[in-house]
Amino acid sequence: MNIVYCRWYSSRLTLGELVVSDSIWISGGTRTGKTTRLVTLFRQWVEAGWGRSRQLSSPIVRKKRRDRYQTPALLILAANADNRRELTDRLTTTLQGRYPVRCQTPLGFFQDEVILFWPLLIQRLNLRAQFPLRLRPETEQDLAMQLWRPQLESGLIQIPGTNESVRVRRLLDLLQLAALSGTRIEEIPRILEQGVVELEATPDQWELIGKLLLDWRRWCLDKGLLTYSLICDLYWREMLADSTYQQYLTQRYRAILADDVDEYPAIARDLFDLLLDDQGIVGAFTYNPQGQVRLGLNADPDYLSGLSSRCQVESLPPHPNDSLADGLSPMAVDLLNDPMVLSDLPESLQSLQTTSRAQLLRLTAEVIVEAVKSGQVEPGDIAIIAPGLDAIARYTLTDILTKQGIPIEPLNEQRPLISSPLIQALLTLLTLVYPGLGRLVDREAIAQMLVVLSRPPEPVATAEADSPLPNPHIDPVRAGLLADYCYSPDPESPRLLPVEAFARWDRLGHRATTAYTQIQQWLEGQREQQQQRLIPSCVVILDRAIQKFLWNGSNLPYDQISALRELMETAQHYWEVDGRLRKIPANTTDEEIARGGTPPQATISQFIQLLRRGTVTANSFPVRRLSATANSAVTLATIFQYRAARGYHRWHFWLDAGSHLWSQGGAATLFAAPLFLKDWFGQPWTEADKIKADEERLQRILQDLLGRVRDRLYLCHSDLSVNGTEQTGPLLTLVHSSIELTAQSVSH
Repeated sequence: MNIVYCRWYSSRLTLGELVVSDSIWISGGTRTGKTTRLVTLFRQWVEAGWGRSRQLSSPIVRKKRRDRYQTPALLILAANADNRRELTDRLTTTLQGRYPVRCQTPLGFFQDEVILFWPLLIQRLNLRAQFPLRLRPETEQDLAMQLWRPQLESGLIQIPGTNESVRVRRLLDLLQLAALSGTRIEEIPRILEQGVVELEATPDQWELIGKLLLDWRRWCLDKGLLTYSLICDLYWREMLADSTYQQYLTQRYRAILADDVDEYPAIARDLFDLLLDDQGIVGAFTYNPQGQVRLGLNADPDYLSGLSSRCQVESLPPHPNDSLADGLSPMAVDLLNDPMVLSDLPESLQSLQTTSRAQLLRLTAEVIVEAVKSGQVEPGDIAIIAPGLDAIARYTLTDILTKQGIPIEPLNEQRPLISSPLIQALLTLLTLVYPGLGRLVDREAIAQMLVVLSRPPEPVATAEADSPLPNPHIDPVRAGLLADYCYSPDPESPRLLPVEAFARWDRLGHRATTAYTQIQQWLEGQREQQQQRLIPSCVVILDRAIQKFLWNGSNLPYDQISALRELMETAQHYWEVDGRLRKIPANTTDEEIARGGTPPQATISQFIQLLRRGTVTANSFPVRRLSATANSAVTLATIFQYRAARGYHRWHFWLDAGSHLWSQGGAATLFAAPLFLKDWFGQPWTEADKIKADEERLQRILQDLLGRVRDRLYLCHSDLSVNGTEQTGPLLTLVHSSIELTAQSVSH
């Protein structure tokens, strides 16, 4: 271990060879023990008494808190929510629960601080005295689209995007990039004018973008609404500059432990610098040069690396010993830089090559099935990683492996909520309860709703966690007949008629007739209560429908429970925001989005259309299932998801190895993101700069992923992509240099 002493302070507390008053910078490659070293420092600092807060200046506070453990005096941060949970578990275990561990993400910390010190911000910005309400991203986009609609329809906004929703999202991303990089909103037009070369926009058009963002910021503050970008802007721009808040920080915290700071935004370093400037506060930071997963997505790793000059630097090995990176990584990087290099690649690197992608998916699944059935590897030791997972690949691999008795688990799957039949059925049900929503429903949606809502409950005692649901009482054929003859379409009041409206209703059967009658009568009852104003919001209708038709003592699969929970969370949040906007009188500048005079069905219509645009994904809390199958199944993930989750497996299958998306890391960089990095010097971001950044990112991806596989790596390549075009990605050199595994060898 190489330790370089770069800075010394006076007053030190020595623990063996550890000097507590010196900050520590732990740098190393993937899986080389950085977090383990951080956990060790945590235990040593707490046992040395650095877990207690210093006495606060208020005599009342000193009297109440003297000689006691106060709120945790260690600021503990992790890169994302999954890493936060894992780090919390490790820190809690190392001291056997003797110290209260509160680990946060940087964005979570900023949010808590802004809400805690909201009265201070009210005073500084002269805001209306009301408790802040945080907007979810989908609600933020919906409200911003309504506020900016006149400018969007004018065509003056020069932002790339295939539709209005994409352009609005990119405008909001600019606000987030500026806030997390410590850039004033007023400077955004100048930055875009200097750095963006692919758009031919006039200075007035860039200024219009800045005006829209300032209008959005002003509108949110006036309504007491907070977005992630606004939270970060307020924290960096207002709170860190306030002497009262600075005094609070230095009195509360005595040490910082930050894991994977290469994933942190630039304003996190501003916070760290402020704390480290106090002589009594030290820090411990881990940094992975091969990481930087969120570069281009609000992270600024180079700026954070400047903290190393204030610390003792501990350099860990660049590669772990129990991975393919130790011997394969240098050769892989050499082949990328110079395809003419002759390298003798090891047998642990093999390739699967086919002509079409359909053949590749089947061959990949067959190799996995053969390896598992022959006992070479367990399903939980296999990971399939791709730059992007389309529905065809996901379905094909899942179908083949599941039929062979091999479980497969998507990692943090982010599918639109509206793709779930349960969600579609519940939204259709809303159109039959509230008036004026008839244009949002058709006969096909009615038939689907009847099928979904007529499933009989499955007893919990006999159902497995992921067992298929029993057959519905109303099959698709009968549902189609009922939709044709018993559904009365109407723009204002669509409804289901009694089953006798179908002349041959006796041919439906007892089960289908009974199930339909229950649905029809339940809807009539809810409609009557709604007309009598006995239902406060549609959230109540959704909850009643779930309890009546979907739950009802049954055991739903995990993915369906996750979708239903996300629907309820989204609906509750949407109506909470709607209630906030209704309490505020409209004015001449924002009449289009002040909902004080709009009827409830208008809000419901907007909510249904929001979900149908596919903006919301099923990512409710908890995001991880608690069953044992999660650790005994084949992992299916994108590059970004797998690296962010810090995965590790014995075998890797890199799908679509010939795709050019490998250079992008499986995640699209936000528009104009390089212009908001601290090392950008005002020069235009050219195509050459983009190519260089992609090459550097690809090298980091290779080194990082090779450090996360232990025994074997398969490069899965098809000559043609899913849309039939030839694949000529940057990994083709590795594919052609590796040992090819043919379909005949797999079958034998």
